[in-house]
Amino acid sequence: GGLASAAARPGGNRLLVDGRIQAEGAAGVLVGGTPVHTVVSQGCRPVGEPFVITRGSRNFVEELGGRPALDRLRELADQVDDSERELLQRGLQIGFVVDEHRTEFGRGDFLVRNVLGADRSSRAIAVSEQVEVGRTVQFHVRDAAAADEDLRELLARASGEAALVFTCNGRGRALFGEPDHDSGLIAELLGPIPTAGMFCAGELGPVGRRNALHAYTASLALFD
Repeated sequence: GGLASAAARPGGNRLLVDGRIQAEGAAGVLVGGTPVHTVVSQGCRPVGEPFVITRGSRNFVEELGGRPALDRLRELADQVDDSERELLQRGLQIGFVVDEHRTEFGRGDFLVRNVLGADRSSRAIAVSEQVEVGRTVQFHVRDAAAADEDLRELLARASGEAALVFTCNGRGRALFGEPDHDSGLIAELLGPIPTAGMFCAGELGPVGRRNALHAYTASLALFD
């Protein structure tokens, strides 16, 4: 699912429920009698290496692998090429591992969250997630190529006879430089199946065993 995105301020959206018009709340559909599978494409790829949070509180990552988090980020920026460094400056993300029992991590193994800023005095990094010492994280970047590749990989392993698509209003032409990217990719890889959905100001979908609110994500429900 997703958060309605048409209004300029809270309370401006309209929800239609059983012939009624609502200005707030949630509207849902109960589906029975057919299997439903989810695809959640966060549109990011990991860079650098994973680290364990060794110090942190609230939404601040203070240390990664025993070193100040900002120092780790600066080291990463020094190691990558110019194009990668530009992505770090433009849209840095951080991924929280969803299954700590794994020994190796790749795309899809993380719950991706925004990096909100940094404190130069403490060298901590602020993120849009509650921080727990002992969790494994890795920095991520987002661009059109990563978002396209991520959705392609997920759809290549999926199937369905119909789809509901909830995609971020930051995707589409703003990210890919062309309209209808996500719906076009669904038609290309799953065929001309019935597809409906909306652009969202936040997308709902599971990563691992946890349902979460995402950003810049395409969240799909596929019906057999």
